[in-house]
Amino acid sequence: MKLITCLILTSLALTSSVMQADEPLRGVIDRELAAGWKSKNITPAPHSADAEFLRRVFLDLVGTIPSQDETQKFLADADAAKREKLIDRLLADPRFATAQADTWDLVLFGRNPGNADATRKRDGFKIWLAKQFADGVSYDRMVRELLLGEQPGSEMFQVQFRSQPEEATVLVSRIFLGTQLQCARCHDHPFDRWTQKDFYGMTGFFVRVVVQESSSGNNKAYTLGEKSTGEVLFSGAAKDQGPGKKGEPVKPKFLGGPELTEPVMPKDFKEPAAPKNGEKMPKPAFSRKEKIAAWVAAPDNPYLARAAANRVWAQFMGRGLVHPADDFTEQNPPSHPELLNAMATGLKSHQFDLKWLIREIVNSRAYQLSGTGSLREALPTSFERARVRPLSAEEIMAAMRKATGYDAEGKTPANLGNAGNEYFMRYFGEPTNGLGEFQGSLSEHLFLNNGEHVRGFVRRKKGNLADQLLVSNDPWEQRVERLFLSVLSRPPKPAELTKFTEYLKSDPKPEPRLEDAIWALLNGSEFRFNH
Repeated sequence: MKLITCLILTSLALTSSVMQADEPLRGVIDRELAAGWKSKNITPAPHSADAEFLRRVFLDLVGTIPSQDETQKFLADADAAKREKLIDRLLADPRFATAQADTWDLVLFGRNPGNADATRKRDGFKIWLAKQFADGVSYDRMVRELLLGEQPGSEMFQVQFRSQPEEATVLVSRIFLGTQLQCARCHDHPFDRWTQKDFYGMTGFFVRVVVQESSSGNNKAYTLGEKSTGEVLFSGAAKDQGPGKKGEPVKPKFLGGPELTEPVMPKDFKEPAAPKNGEKMPKPAFSRKEKIAAWVAAPDNPYLARAAANRVWAQFMGRGLVHPADDFTEQNPPSHPELLNAMATGLKSHQFDLKWLIREIVNSRAYQLSGTGSLREALPTSFERARVRPLSAEEIMAAMRKATGYDAEGKTPANLGNAGNEYFMRYFGEPTNGLGEFQGSLSEHLFLNNGEHVRGFVRRKKGNLADQLLVSNDPWEQRVERLFLSVLSRPPKPAELTKFTEYLKSDPKPEPRLEDAIWALLNGSEFRFNH
């Protein structure tokens, strides 16, 4: 492992010499990808049109589409720097923190975590997470707080592993270290260097964590405690297990590193009695939880910066330079190693500022390529065209509300309260399988076509899109253009303008037809995906 760490550090040092003095990362991104295209004789897609870029960057940065006014102003703006200025505005927008919290909440929990305790207090966790992004908390500090679980809301990350230290090992290693350890749980990893001892060495850091619960009426509160004793017992491969085989204790061991050095407990030490009445457990004589939190979040951790840079790249470019994004192995090298090293080096030199990294990625020409072209892959392996990704449940709800002016009077209608959210989460909650692949389901199709919640967005009410278009005295051609700008963030094509205008003008009472026209645009693939 020392040799591997040295190679990584050497590679990172070489990367800095490859980068030109004071060259922005966005320039490195474009240079490295262009070199790859040239070596493979690939012609990249053209630069995206303004409308295409506008919708993409709004969804990626603030989790919804632009308003009609925002779209018109951006398309009419002749400033050559308008894209960079828009990116800066969106990164400073309060919605950026909320959108990032939605994204990372799914990374850290998934839509439906197996532990009901974690689901019960999910909103509190997302509030905490959004505050980290709003306050500009660095990624390494955020990770440290997640592993310590001492700030209100942050404890829920470890609550999901209640009495399951092995599950904590799997997720912490995968998310923060980019390493898949689950195969080493029952036997030595067949395709990587990790052994069962490596797995249970990491588990030793979580085995003493205790989830404490207190109740006040129907509300439960959780805190994390930690015992001073308790070990992981290792009894060999699963195939060798037998009745009564207890195993030997395994010392905590940092992944690919040394065993934890800790003081020997007195032979007569006894764990304090469990506290009552909601009192917190006393701090342990020696905290393994603090040691693993400090190690994972340390600047010289050989995994953290690379795993974080790769995950953020995958978020905005569709797939990681290492793909899947959390599967770093010797058999799965990065597609662009110099670029990954440059991003990791830059992230560390900018004190793990995720907003800096995001700003550089979305300002690159690579991110701003068009989604058009003959290539049919949703996630191009050489990043020669913009990726295509389905909107999340949160994005679909926010985009539908924005497109239709659903909140025109500042009120949330009854059919989009908690029950409405539940329906959207059910049908759009898992848009990918974790690899960036997408398969639309029959239930999703039926919900979009028949669901009252979707129809509720469209139906005319005071001040919404349908109402504004119906009371307008503008020619129908102008109203159709406004319809497209509001829903699809682009002007209609000539054929679309003609067909929609003829359809709406042909009825003296066009309200039902207009509602159908809005509904049709909401149900199209152009609205369903970000591209």
